[in-house]
Amino acid sequence: MAEIKDVGRLPADYAANGFYGQDILSVSQFDKEKLAYIFGVAHEMRVLVERFGSADLLQGKILANLFYEPSTRTSSSFMAAMLRLGGQVIPINNVQYSSVTKGESLPDTVRTLESYADVIVLRHPEVGAAATAAHYARKPVINAGDGVGEHPTQALLDLFTIVEDLGSVQNLRVAMVGDLKYGRTVHSLTKLLVNYDVTFDFVSPEILAMPEDVLDVVRRHGHSFRVTDSVHEVIGDADVLYVTRVQKERFTDLAQYDRVRDHYVVDEELMTKAKPHMIVMHPLPRVNEIAYGVDDDPRAAYFRQMRNGMYIRMALLAAVLGKA
Repeated sequence: MAEIKDVGRLPADYAANGFYGQDILSVSQFDKEKLAYIFGVAHEMRVLVERFGSADLLQGKILANLFYEPSTRTSSSFMAAMLRLGGQVIPINNVQYSSVTKGESLPDTVRTLESYADVIVLRHPEVGAAATAAHYARKPVINAGDGVGEHPTQALLDLFTIVEDLGSVQNLRVAMVGDLKYGRTVHSLTKLLVNYDVTFDFVSPEILAMPEDVLDVVRRHGHSFRVTDSVHEVIGDADVLYVTRVQKERFTDLAQYDRVRDHYVVDEELMTKAKPHMIVMHPLPRVNEIAYGVDDDPRAAYFRQMRNGMYIRMALLAAVLGKA
């Protein structure tokens, strides 16, 4: 059993969920059983919010929200999740106004914040930063995105959205479109989806292709996949069309960014070629890759994704703090 971090008195049923006092750093921590557990709790959280608005499950608990990169949805949804559960939040959403500008190291920042908080949510531009923070922290650390590495809570809410919208993950064809090289969301989601009977389409310009280490995960699990640069080639077969923006902030050569930034646009005309019961997903923010006219299509699931993000993060916070 992994080390249980200092989050207070051990609840009698902590072993039932396996999350109590644990860091959430990677999707590799989740198997089908744990996914089913978190999704069950997330569904209960949705019912709780719809019926009552909030609860006092985490009353007296404090979340430190530490973001070294800009964020709207992830930061806000973690804050909303904690507040909905009756807890409090220390928001650090712009480290240029923190002691980091004085040269403070990540381990020291984390050690400082755990003096005040019960759980730390971290977004950082460097791959592996969350694992480094977790190594030094005595309190649970939740990875809210580390560079081009992983974004496990986003992948969980994405998978939860597929389950909620389509009823099951089995026997689906999932097409991932756009920036697959730098898109940590598609990296993490792919690694979760290999737990199910899923076929993949990876659609991108060659310079933004899915990394080989992610493709190797797909191969090891025995899944078939297609690699193409044409969204028109996959749109008619897809049960899930997962679109990502081309991330300008990841490019060192802006001329290269300009060549690929508008490579794909999902619009009303393209959607006429899609299945009647498929869904379009996007982690947001979008730039030009999904036309606003698609928003009124019932197959557009990206704003439902955002709501689901709060429920998933409520479930995770409750689980690691022993209140799920």
